[in-house]
Amino acid sequence: MSTNAVPVFKLYGETHHWPTPDLLHWESIAERSQLHDWKIQPHRHADLLHLLHLTTGRVRLELEGSQRSHEAPLIIVVPAMSIHGFHFSPDTQGHIITMASPLAERLEQQLGAQAAAMSLATAYPLAADRPARRIATLVDQLGDEYRHPAPGRERILEAFTEALFIEISRLIARPLHTGSTSTPRPQERGLVHLQNYQALIEQQFRQQPSVERFAEQLSMTSAHLNLLCRRLANRSALQLLHERLLLEAKRQLTYTNMTVAQVADSLGFSEPAYFTRFFKRLTGLAPREFRRRQA
Repeated sequence: MSTNAVPVFKLYGETHHWPTPDLLHWESIAERSQLHDWKIQPHRHADLLHLLHLTTGRVRLELEGSQRSHEAPLIIVVPAMSIHGFHFSPDTQGHIITMASPLAERLEQQLGAQAAAMSLATAYPLAADRPARRIATLVDQLGDEYRHPAPGRERILEAFTEALFIEISRLIARPLHTGSTSTPRPQERGLVHLQNYQALIEQQFRQQPSVERFAEQLSMTSAHLNLLCRRLANRSALQLLHERLLLEAKRQLTYTNMTVAQVADSLGFSEPAYFTRFFKRLTGLAPREFRRRQA
């Protein structure tokens, strides 16, 4: 299957927008897999990282062209742009944690050398030992915090996620049953360009540079940048910038007391009315209505 033929999903098994103002999404594997007869066709994400924790059951895992069956307990790491598909047994229990790229990038910076665990597309078998119990506890604590919001929620979710990857990094020294995916996947030139563009978006989205300005920084034409984004991320360069702006707007409307005008100003909009039109066009709701529903 060519890379161009693999669909780009925006969430686990789905093409709809990121559903939460959080940088992290947590749900049971059964919750979504049952809707697809326990089978998620091969796909990839331009800007999301998956972490799956299986406690029971088994999975036929397709990961970067390699297919292998795994028995629970198991941890699966799927970095952004990794082609992956799942066929779970109906008795599978466990959870999937999905991270938006801003959180993944922040964790990579904090973890240093241990961030290698976030860039390897692979499956880690878990033994019935203390490290496996710690991982299971962290996943459960993260899920409890996710379902029951409280003050400091974002920081504690990030702390649990960081601890999870530290535990996973300790598994790297163990023998892995990963076929050809136990080393970092080769980076094609286009993927490197896309990752560089996403890094620029993260640094500059509040200033809303033009696509032409981004292209200049990447030493390419805006047409080439747009073609690359559409091929690898299934969105235009401008759409990727707008999605990051929208995510930040949702977070500020949900977790701060900033007025709509203040949110608009912090995100580089010249007028609150322009921000309101932008937000409503992408969500179907005015910012105040979105805030009211979140509350």
